[in-house]
Amino acid sequence: MHALILTADGPAAVTDHPEPAVPHGEALIQLRLGGVCATDLELVKGYMGFTGVLGHEWVGEVLHAPNAALVGKRVVGDINAACGACETCLAGRPHHCPTRTVLGIDGRDGAFAERLALPMTNLSLVPDSVSDEAAVFVEPLAAACEILQQVHVRPTDRVVVIGAGRLGQLCARVLALTGAQVDVLSRGASRLALLPAGIGQHALEINPEAAQQLVGADLVVECSGSADGLVTATTLVRPAGTIVMKTTVHNPEAVTPIPWVINEIRLIGSRCGPFEPALRLLASGAVDPTPLITAQFSLREGVTALQAAAQPAHTKVVLTP
Repeated sequence: MHALILTADGPAAVTDHPEPAVPHGEALIQLRLGGVCATDLELVKGYMGFTGVLGHEWVGEVLHAPNAALVGKRVVGDINAACGACETCLAGRPHHCPTRTVLGIDGRDGAFAERLALPMTNLSLVPDSVSDEAAVFVEPLAAACEILQQVHVRPTDRVVVIGAGRLGQLCARVLALTGAQVDVLSRGASRLALLPAGIGQHALEINPEAAQQLVGADLVVECSGSADGLVTATTLVRPAGTIVMKTTVHNPEAVTPIPWVINEIRLIGSRCGPFEPALRLLASGAVDPTPLITAQFSLREGVTALQAAAQPAHTKVVLTP
């Protein structure tokens, strides 16, 4: 089958990748649409040392499943395949299961193939009112919703999102629903134009000097995709404020913790989130991410798609079978 894989020599679009194994309790799914994200680009650089089929943002159609009622249904899926039996899973933290595999990231082939397999417990049905183009954003939109699981954002808060890329766009949209004042800081103006009205747009160079007008934020969400984004976040947040860290990079830079101690800053790592709230936001129209799609390629053009996604001119690049 067609697939976009990552090898020790780099990414490659292949036509003869083996069909996925479908263990007991898992479903076989036909890809309908996949989305390239910043993590995929970091994996290509060597992040996590991953090899195999890339891709963890997707929407597909169930071809075979233990529950026959799901066959023919559109689904999306949580990327963390946990054991379900260890102490961490039983305590309600399956995303941190020590033996989990992660779709297209760690120990499990991803979604950039004609077919993929994922546990039934990971799957969520896509409402008929949600298009494939919207559903492909469920995984990163869930990651944006996770911020509200972790932090109480008040309508009176001032929030800064660093980065107007793929994830930053979704975080800004979700945070704006709280009534808080939301500003987005970006390296350039092109992606800021994609933000909905009412979200502050600041096309400034990401460095402490250029961002002075945004200093004193109650909450800073770091989505820059850059190793120096945390330095900027530390400059912007008020004393006793909160920084939510979303960026993962292959070559992180050391950052001094001294300001965090002196200013009593709360640091929160934030990764995956709940799918059902994300699906409700899409179904209600409260969040519409489809304008973020700037290019579409087939799996055969997968390497070109990765190259395009790395360019500032593109926000979200999607892949079709």
